[in-house]
Amino acid sequence: MPGGSVEKTHPTLTHNVNFVEPRSSKKVLKSSLAETFFPDDPFNGFKNERPMTKMLKGVKYFVPIFEWLPNYNFKLFRYDILAGITIASLAIPQGISYADLTKLPPIVGLYSSFVPPLIYAIFGSSKNLAVGTTAACSLLIAQTIGEKVSPTQNPSLYIQLVFTATFIAGVLETVLGFLRLGILVDLLSHSTITGFMGGTAVLICLQQLKGILGLSHFTSKTDLISVMKAVFSHRDEKTKKPKLFWIAAMAPLATVIVGGLFAYFAHAEKYGIQIVGPLKRGINPSSINELNFDLKYISAPIKAGILASIIALAEGIAIGRSFAIMKNEQTDGNKEMIAFGLMNIVGSFTSCYLTTGPFSKTAVNYNAGCKTQMSNVVMAIILMLTLLFLAPLFSYTPMVALAAIIMSAMFGLIEYEKAYHLYKVDKFDFCICMVAFFGVSFIDMDIGLALSVGLGILRALLYTARPATCKLGNIPNTTLYRDVEQYPNTTGTSGIIVLQLGSPIFFSNASYVRERVLRWIRDEEASDDKQDNSVEHVILELGGVTSIDMTGIEGFYELRRLLQAKGIKIALVNPRIEVLEKLMKSKFVDAIGKDSVFLSIEDAVGAYKFRLDGPTKLNGEDYALLEA
Repeated sequence: MPGGSVEKTHPTLTHNVNFVEPRSSKKVLKSSLAETFFPDDPFNGFKNERPMTKMLKGVKYFVPIFEWLPNYNFKLFRYDILAGITIASLAIPQGISYADLTKLPPIVGLYSSFVPPLIYAIFGSSKNLAVGTTAACSLLIAQTIGEKVSPTQNPSLYIQLVFTATFIAGVLETVLGFLRLGILVDLLSHSTITGFMGGTAVLICLQQLKGILGLSHFTSKTDLISVMKAVFSHRDEKTKKPKLFWIAAMAPLATVIVGGLFAYFAHAEKYGIQIVGPLKRGINPSSINELNFDLKYISAPIKAGILASIIALAEGIAIGRSFAIMKNEQTDGNKEMIAFGLMNIVGSFTSCYLTTGPFSKTAVNYNAGCKTQMSNVVMAIILMLTLLFLAPLFSYTPMVALAAIIMSAMFGLIEYEKAYHLYKVDKFDFCICMVAFFGVSFIDMDIGLALSVGLGILRALLYTARPATCKLGNIPNTTLYRDVEQYPNTTGTSGIIVLQLGSPIFFSNASYVRERVLRWIRDEEASDDKQDNSVEHVILELGGVTSIDMTGIEGFYELRRLLQAKGIKIALVNPRIEVLEKLMKSKFVDAIGKDSVFLSIEDAVGAYKFRLDGPTKLNGEDYALLEA
């Protein structure tokens, strides 16, 4: 019979495992590094190109402005200038507000919306992201630096440490980007970010009670109990405000400009209404000499820089990707980290504090119809003109207006629907979210974040230590084998049990895998569903086992010895190349025999059925093929 027709009629009898010579250590290492650090294969387009072409493509890859600027035209600029003006109108009040939240001079908030957007426009890959300061990072920096140095008692040192924290954050972000270690940012799960942002929003809203109520004394702590204690302990200060307070409280509803006009014409500062205060004209002064690496204080900026950079990266990259998906575009997370890092390094040299891609500003930029990163350039130019000519006009802005602006922005960060969705879909994810929310709200920002991340890591470790295993059965009239719990109508073969291992086998789970396989066998033999419950062959499907270490291999050896003592033979199905190479090098394949390694489950079951039942159960053609 022709080979083609035999293969079609009896596919289970013609599949062979490819026992190739194991790859060299150099090739394995190169493959592992490529998959770890370059999973998206970013340099695929560089192959088979001339050196000059490779260099030009390399420049475009690392400096995206050279990719989109040559094709830029006036049609695109019409959209970008509108978007740039729109986000600039938001950047001015938010910049001043978030600077006050960070306990910095308001002008620093305007500085931070001028230089960083220019740097991002050069190195950033997202067309939708709008650069600016964020409330969460602002509060985190204020809390961490404020624990070491008081912003009121030693403001100059406090500012120096904030700039130093920004520099450290920028260096860390750049290094992570160049080393393509975005995997570290992934430790902040979606649940953690949701809970952290919600808890931070609650804290920030409570912090704004100082401005809303006109309190001159307030706590520097950020937990809920300390803030409420400060509000009630200084409640007598609220009686000092006259009727004009309510006029100032309406200012946020009519924008910062209207509030400033009220404050100016009513001489609000004379009536106890707090205003922003003097804002000097001029663009960013150099702050490179302000960086302070004094060992006495360096622990605070290091801690603030690390925590704030991780939060900023997770928030900025996630937001950039979310809006890119809406336009069927892609953003490179590692290039984004480099762009964020460079803009924060340069920012720390030019009197700016930490910036990223805030959601509110990016949403406005997207809805305004931005087409390229040029919208950030337009925003930066408007901020430059504001700093040069208009900054003093904002000095009369009531603090109550800034507090209201921050609070209105924070309400959108408390995502009730998303938390409820987590509860409905995954209770453990909901717990991670709530730990972050209540930890941040009632204990401390970094403690709440650490608890949530720790719980997420614990969950990942549990998944690793207790990998999924299941018994497979045959779906009638097919060659498909599926989980018997999910598909109860599947059937098994007497004397044969098929088990699927669904994760890498390491030192942390090797014992569990061994015990779980033995338990499956005990359960099978104790089952009342079959007349003959004895197990003679165990088939392990390894398609989901992506890797195995020496402890895992030793676990296989021990499992084989235990099964051999019971007269049970073990077979492997579909081992991946890395796993098969290690099993070959460790001689495990030789120990069980190459004839016990199969390409598919039906191959293994067919072979063992023949060994169990003999040729009388097969037709003559099957027997002839097996004899051949």
